[in-house]
Amino acid sequence: MARLPRLTAPHQPHHVCQGGNGQQAIFGDDADYSAFLGWLREAARQFKVAIHAYVLLPDQLQLLATPADDTGLSRMMQWVGRHYVPYFNARYARTGTLWQGRYKATVMEPGEYLLPGSQFIESAPVRLGLAAAPGDYRWSSCAHHVGARSDPLISDHPRYWALGNTPFDRELAYKALLEQGLSAAAVASLDEAFRKGWPLGSEQFKAELARLLKRRVVPAKRGRPRRTVASDQLP
Repeated sequence: MARLPRLTAPHQPHHVCQGGNGQQAIFGDDADYSAFLGWLREAARQFKVAIHAYVLLPDQLQLLATPADDTGLSRMMQWVGRHYVPYFNARYARTGTLWQGRYKATVMEPGEYLLPGSQFIESAPVRLGLAAAPGDYRWSSCAHHVGARSDPLISDHPRYWALGNTPFDRELAYKALLEQGLSAAAVASLDEAFRKGWPLGSEQFKAELARLLKRRVVPAKRGRPRRTVASDQLP
């Protein structure tokens, strides 16, 4: 079955994932991570994309981002790639593409999925054995959300602000969410949705998304449609 074009919905959060070609490393050392974040910060500002959470892993990057229009997200990712890939290739004496195809993006209903999506992203280093706790990993937005440092890349989403009336209240509440963790079922559900690229949300959210984007936003039902039998053919 042909895959539909990637979904992009202005003013809605998206989980974005981009991996290395053949699962190869896309970051070699601290200088690479820092360079990428610098270009990402500039591109997000230039193309009006709010970054709510991120993690940079050795062979993959994940973002939680809200674009202001229907082209900002793709333009941001293209702009970063045009700067980072030549930098990486020159530094490591390599040629060719760095990415495993196009980035993936999943539109998320913020009310139910924004904070779990943020937790999913920032907990990735723990699931991969790269850190004992989310806050221990340097190259993610977790330190910002728990108050360990301010990250100029991050634009806090209203769902994060709703965690408390003061920065301390929000940081404490977010720490509690991280300590509680996501269930194995929630992680599996989020992972499957992010891999397939279909939107995460209620039926009402998906219907409104389909109306706004004027396209199908859920998988088509398998099998042929049932044939209707005319009344004059009935026994």
